Amino acid sequence: MPSIKDTTLADAIGNHATGLEGSARDYDALLDLVGDARFVLLGEATHGTHEFYEERARITQRLITEKGFHAVAVEADWPDAYRVNRYVRGESEDRDAVQSLDGFRRFPTWMWRNTDVVNFVEWLRGHNDGVHGKVGFYGLDLYSMFTSIEEVLRYLGKVDPEAARNARERYACFDHYHADSQRYGYAAGIGMSESCEQDVLNQLRELQQRAGDYARTAGADEFFAAHQNARLVHNAEEYYRTMFRGRISSWNLRDRHMAETLEALDRHLSIQAGEPARIVVWEHNSHIGDARATEVGRMGEWTVGQLARQQWGKDEVVLIGFSTYHGYVTAASAWDEPPERKRVNPGLPHSYEDVFHRAGMERFYLPLREHNHATEALMQERLQRAIGVVYLPRTERQSHYFMSRLPQQFDAILHFDRTDSVTPIDRGAMAGEEPPETYPSGF
Repeated sequence: MPSIKDTTLADAIGNHATGLEGSARDYDALLDLVGDARFVLLGEATHGTHEFYEERARITQRLITEKGFHAVAVEADWPDAYRVNRYVRGESEDRDAVQSLDGFRRFPTWMWRNTDVVNFVEWLRGHNDGVHGKVGFYGLDLYSMFTSIEEVLRYLGKVDPEAARNARERYACFDHYHADSQRYGYAAGIGMSESCEQDVLNQLRELQQRAGDYARTAGADEFFAAHQNARLVHNAEEYYRTMFRGRISSWNLRDRHMAETLEALDRHLSIQAGEPARIVVWEHNSHIGDARATEVGRMGEWTVGQLARQQWGKDEVVLIGFSTYHGYVTAASAWDEPPERKRVNPGLPHSYEDVFHRAGMERFYLPLREHNHATEALMQERLQRAIGVVYLPRTERQSHYFMSRLPQQFDAILHFDRTDSVTPIDRGAMAGEEPPETYPSGF
């Protein structure tokens, strides 16, 4: 049974939350919260929930059309997302959004190759048609080390064949790992083979030294993309080399890379636009929330949301978390295994998910910057759920929950009590589907 305290809190949440009814005015209060802020980070409590993707897209569309946002930056690898960027800006030969997403072939493909992303990418392409200041689509992550190497070599092959030959010699350090980043990381990390650290650093420095020449030769956009790929290779090399030493060091390297990519994107787009850029970010709650309000932050982890607040200040950065109580999710049972449609367990008793469920609203927006009974009570540390690309219901407490203080972690929360799974484009890759929740009775 819920405690009297939890019941009172649920009532307070109901009094201060705004219900979401699917209308065009659903997110008026959220846009008021954004105001003139330049960065809006939109989270997700899982990597495979339809409602999170769909509603992020709805919010982003309004930020673009009503607030003039310049770009969408997502938890995806730079070269794969840049192909989508070229499509939405009308600069590629891809025939449609589905083809533009073909670069996303590594696990977990369903994160970006799903029907909700297809719909948003097509909307963005349509929005950009005939518009002078086209809105871009960019990736912040660093898993694409070998794809980024190919992109650097392809770029240099066009603008400077001699530099391309030099780069190929430097990157040859990775050749005998057969595009297996983790194999390289393990071998270099434990001293079984020589590190490629100096080679990738030298390549990055040489590219930076020729920035002016290359930008004039092939254009500022193409040089910027090539430079980000070279920087990604440098940071990914360090990431894979350290990932076997412990979670905190590799996590921090990854989030620092994503934050630095966001900073670089801000500088580049601000120059292009002739005004301070405004950027929407799509990432998991665990990246966009402020780590200082969580138990993992006390262990030494930082996050993109925390680093953004420290870089630009709270007035310029808005962090929006997402939550669900139960339903279904697309996720795998282990890394590199096929996706499944998995049932999401009800939120644990006294967790944030449980308290939001007891508020009795199917969908709502709750601002957390305001000082009222609800936000004061939510400051009490509680369990919060995080489901990534792997979901392990049998060990849910250990695998998917951590302690946090929500009003310090986010500026607002969007709760969807019952949610469904995203639909992958590649349905044939699905491992199967769990039986309906009412099986076998049908009730």
